[in-house]
Amino acid sequence: MVTPIIEVCANSAASCVAAEQGGAARVELCAGIPEGGTTPSYGEMVTARRAIGIQLNVIIRPRGGDFLYTPAEVQTMLLDIEAAKAAGADGVVFGCLNPDGTIDMERNRQLKEAAGSLSTTFHRAFDVCRDPFEALEQIISLGFDRILTSGQEASAPQGAGLIAQLVERAAGRIIIMPGCGVNENNVAELARTTGAQEFHMSARHRVEGGMVYRNERVSMGGTVTVEEFAREITDPQRVARSIEALRHV
Repeated sequence: MVTPIIEVCANSAASCVAAEQGGAARVELCAGIPEGGTTPSYGEMVTARRAIGIQLNVIIRPRGGDFLYTPAEVQTMLLDIEAAKAAGADGVVFGCLNPDGTIDMERNRQLKEAAGSLSTTFHRAFDVCRDPFEALEQIISLGFDRILTSGQEASAPQGAGLIAQLVERAAGRIIIMPGCGVNENNVAELARTTGAQEFHMSARHRVEGGMVYRNERVSMGGTVTVEEFAREITDPQRVARSIEALRHV
């Protein structure tokens, strides 16, 4: 029997440490979580690598928004892959689309070749592609190790039907990893209904910051409302509860 794997979407080196404490097998290190995840700094990559012994994947995404990238953005991504390698990452996570919603084979191949021996995950660009089954075959042909997907719905539980079909179609040729909205309360049911063996979750909780003096008139996000005096960090207990839930599937 295959042991299910929990991958934690970690927003900092501190979250990476908490994920390992909770029993996660792997982390995906990201910055810009409100934008869906962007490439973390080289310093954050190195700090995370030094702090944990589990697998460290790094998202390679130069900005939020869509997945149609300019030549300059692709160059940034190539350099970020080199930075991830230098930092000691085990894998990278990326995905590029064409304007018509199909998989950009040329740019994904270029990035895949740059990744070399690193593990590669095609991220949730998959969830906004035009034809998930055509995309599945193309991503397999490119040699990716896994696809992170919510089943083209707002959350993985909502997209469980498509995820199950993808797992069946993949037939072991690539890992289908449900992500988005996955937590300790639904991961076991998601495993049962989809047949997936790897799961992606954030498992975060809110932690108050240490500032005593707080000028709440000023927002660092300008017109965007953000939490200035608290932060979200991975909760090791939530990770542990998710792993325990999977033991009973």
